[in-house]
Amino acid sequence: MDEPSAKSRPRRSPTAEQLRAWRTFIETAERVRTVMESRLSEESGLSSGDYGVLLALSEAPGRRVRSSALAERIGWERSRLSHHLARMQKRGLIDREECATDSRGAEVVLTALGATTFRRASAPHLRAIQEVFVDALTVEQLDRLEDAVAALGAHLEFS
Repeated sequence: MDEPSAKSRPRRSPTAEQLRAWRTFIETAERVRTVMESRLSEESGLSSGDYGVLLALSEAPGRRVRSSALAERIGWERSRLSHHLARMQKRGLIDREECATDSRGAEVVLTALGATTFRRASAPHLRAIQEVFVDALTVEQLDRLEDAVAALGAHLEFS
């Protein structure tokens, strides 16, 4: 049986209740992000982008990763990452080196200063996660939220 064309399928729009849930999700997520970024900046001088790069590098074998893999890992376009890395390199948090296995590629390397900065930022950042996010929810709500976000993530993988 043939699938109906886009023109012949009935148009589906979210209900008022679904739109309310969407708006609540977007507005709350933005508020959480704003509060977390503000606290991170105030407590460590790092942006959320800095922290994401430093986290990825701290978890990478040898504290180094190819630029393209780093961009994929943190969900950024390569040009955005390149500009951000240049600023981080000027501050001494990371370095860029030629890739030993591929002369066309570059690896991003966590410097000693970057590792120290990341360690110092982690405790207050984890405390902020606890205070802003975890403390606001019950264990059951956290479980349901994790399930809902996993379902959304799985849906996006197949869209």
